[in-house]
Amino acid sequence: MPVTFTRMLRWAVAPAVTSVTGAHLGFPAAELSARAALDRIPQAVVVGFESALESPGTAAIAARVELMDEHLRGFGYEGAVMATTILDAATGGSRTRALVEGPARPHGLLAYIGVGFALARLPRRLWSRALPELDLGAYHPTLSWLAVDGYGFDLAYFDRHRWVGTRARPRPWPFQGAPTYFARAVDQGMGRAVWFIDGARPEHVAATVGSFDPARRGDVWSGVGLAATFAGPSTGEDVAALAVLAGEHAPDVRLGAVLAARARCDAGSVPAHTEAATHALAGLSPAQASEVFDACAVLDDDGPTPAYERWRFAIKQELVRIRSTV
Repeated sequence: MPVTFTRMLRWAVAPAVTSVTGAHLGFPAAELSARAALDRIPQAVVVGFESALESPGTAAIAARVELMDEHLRGFGYEGAVMATTILDAATGGSRTRALVEGPARPHGLLAYIGVGFALARLPRRLWSRALPELDLGAYHPTLSWLAVDGYGFDLAYFDRHRWVGTRARPRPWPFQGAPTYFARAVDQGMGRAVWFIDGARPEHVAATVGSFDPARRGDVWSGVGLAATFAGPSTGEDVAALAVLAGEHAPDVRLGAVLAARARCDAGSVPAHTEAATHALAGLSPAQASEVFDACAVLDDDGPTPAYERWRFAIKQELVRIRSTV
């Protein structure tokens, strides 16, 4: 890849590490330690992106990302996959497949999100090239809906006034042949962004989610639950308040916790805040939540509702059943 092209790419789409913080983006004031912890996450994504642009191949990318704190590595691979996806879509190649099937494999769920970050920076005419054929087992491509989730997160995080402030919605796109579900997956990502934007403060998060149309709130709340569990840094008590504040959408918050727990277990690194949040929201350990995730898997795409959403619904039902037996 010519150096001039990577320099152009960095200039065109790569934010500076200092430009992704809550203060720079004008997010509402939040408790300083929480904001600092949240800021480290998008900064890790930027570092991963730059690592992929500056490294000659998959092994070199991994060597740099693996230097990160173990709890941040998944975010580093998100950024690296974002870069390789843009490069592959623009120029061809199989960088993303090599990375995701190789060193990023334990972070596969986050890798899909990295593809979504790339979608936010690619013209739609190139989107069909963004997600490569991958050998990730039976759960692919069902879980690739997380790419649309990542796209929604990126929209809301970097332009919150439009997507969160006015609750705008992007034009549908036939991802996996389901254009009507596209907006729902986008909302799931926007919910994750709300957790960051509002500084992990449950009452503020609830007020923001409550500003969305009632039909959208379940998906937004599920994103909140995922971010609170995966990214932290709130205590179990703070996170438990989310389920109360969510009211009828408490099952959606708990669903997000299960997805986050599975992603952390896959990566082999479960921080204390994920352990606490999974217990507080789902009443399970991360390992038990991961088992629920597997037991509820739906993989056939027969019918109008994508398998991904039927899988999510099955998890919510199972969590209700588990809670009723306690």
